[in-house]
Amino acid sequence: MNLPNSQDLQDLIRDCQNGKRKAQERLFKLAYPLAISVSKRYTRDLDEAQSVVNEGMLKVFRQLDQYSPELSFGGWIRRIMVNASIDHYRRLKRYQDRYTDYEGEESAMIFDEGILEKISADEILALVQELPPAYRMVFSLYAVEGYNHREIAEELGISEGTSKSNYSKAKAKLQKALANQHIIKQQNHG
Repeated sequence: MNLPNSQDLQDLIRDCQNGKRKAQERLFKLAYPLAISVSKRYTRDLDEAQSVVNEGMLKVFRQLDQYSPELSFGGWIRRIMVNASIDHYRRLKRYQDRYTDYEGEESAMIFDEGILEKISADEILALVQELPPAYRMVFSLYAVEGYNHREIAEELGISEGTSKSNYSKAKAKLQKALANQHIIKQQNHG
């Protein structure tokens, strides 16, 4: 996130709090790359991610008075976007049936670690976005944001065991998808 120096940032925040539209637009444009990168980890597609960004940025503007200049502004935005993603997930969870894995329990696969070197970050993100919402949320919170299973359970209103199970299933699905993608790439290039 390319932020102006601290005095310019404070001036920008003050202008946003005073309702100046140009300042709000500038802040939105400054925060957008970070906000979209965070929300894409928790959503299935770009439209859903942009919806989360819009919800999160509304929170940013409403809570600007709570921002402390001693804190990293980027870190503060990231925290709000993660929370907006969690709130979005909770709303979806209320309106959708819980995901049932009809394929049964999947055991963890062992695959060539070299696969990760041959796949781009965008391809990995696309695979994460294909996970069922409950798996995607737990995987992103644990593997990307560094939450532990107790914290995930509290945030999502699930048990610690469910968090661990969803993480394990997410890893197994990702490993299977990575292996399949590697096989397809080998067939196309070999």
